[in-house]
Amino acid sequence: MASPMLGFCDEGRKNPSSALIEVVKPVACLLAPAKLLPERPCLHLKTEQPEIIRVEGLTKSFRSGASELVVFDNLSFQVRRGELLAIVGASGAGKSTLLHILGALDQPSGGEAYCGELRLRSLSPAQAADFRNREIGFVWQFHYLLPEFTAEENVAMPLLLRGAAQADARKQALQWLEKVGLAGRATHRSGELSGGEQQRIALARALITRPRLLLADEPTGDLDGRTAQAVFELLAQLHSQQGLTSVVATHNMAFARRCDRALRLEQGKIQEVALQALPA
Repeated sequence: MASPMLGFCDEGRKNPSSALIEVVKPVACLLAPAKLLPERPCLHLKTEQPEIIRVEGLTKSFRSGASELVVFDNLSFQVRRGELLAIVGASGAGKSTLLHILGALDQPSGGEAYCGELRLRSLSPAQAADFRNREIGFVWQFHYLLPEFTAEENVAMPLLLRGAAQADARKQALQWLEKVGLAGRATHRSGELSGGEQQRIALARALITRPRLLLADEPTGDLDGRTAQAVFELLAQLHSQQGLTSVVATHNMAFARRCDRALRLEQGKIQEVALQALPA
């Protein structure tokens, strides 16, 4: 049976603004279809700074009727280039919201977040999509694989959205499936894969565009202990091999202890915590 990706790609070339975006709508904001957006200046990060992320006085709040809910207030910290940073804290502390702001998926209520020399609040929606497409890989607690497509097609999707030739995108997807140990599962759809396999494929999809920054929000939260351990070890291995800067939000203190540094987000404030002080 012919792969659904083939018809999708053919139709997408004829009418990319409708067919392509409609098929990938559930994850379009994460995969950032740069080539489907108007032409604009390239927003690649500069490489001179020792830090890749700089947060200054960051605040996020929401209106709830007549009251205001403050998620966090006046956060300031930096993430050094090449660092594997853990952000720990209780559920509802704002870890996901913080990652959304760092990934230009959300706007703060106050303060600034910079990636390299880019002031994220200054980006237009099109520029933010371009920035995400070129510079950031996202991994979430849920894999968000598209069930209609195979593992190979899911991994290739960011390159196809960028406008890469199908043959090249599929070749690179197979290479990345091999990196995550799933070359033999290339033709399987997400429903035919285990939870650990799904998350490894999501990691391959996040990294196929060779981003400089990886943002991972509870990437092992839905997995059993042994599978979570394997996925975290793979993430740490690829972090080192690919020269990434990675920010990982996690409840798993054992994983946080293996990072280069940890920040605790608690009661709207953030502070550095010694790795040895984290529970084993």
